[in-house]
Amino acid sequence: MAQLEDTVWNLYLVRTREGHLYTGIAKDVQRRLAEHEKPGGRGAKYLRGRGPFQLAYCCTIGDHVLALRVEHGVKRLGKKRKEAMVRASPGAAELLTMLAIAL
Repeated sequence: MAQLEDTVWNLYLVRTREGHLYTGIAKDVQRRLAEHEKPGGRGAKYLRGRGPFQLAYCCTIGDHVLALRVEHGVKRLGKKRKEAMVRASPGAAELLTMLAIAL
């Protein structure tokens, strides 16, 4: 029998020192940000050498599959739409509606 997932996943957007937005998902966003910051750590290759980072947006999504779908949807947005999303700071339900993701 498969073990039920006991944690929820979060979508986050990190702003680099150049102002770029990086989109990711994590169970523990603060731990993941620390991994991105740590030289030679387990952070994303794209972020290496682009710190310091600022958490621009974070939203609790739910299970891993849904978080992956939302991450994919956000990564497909252009910079202007991502910036508008950060400013609006939508909750999970609004974000799903904005990305046209059905549960």
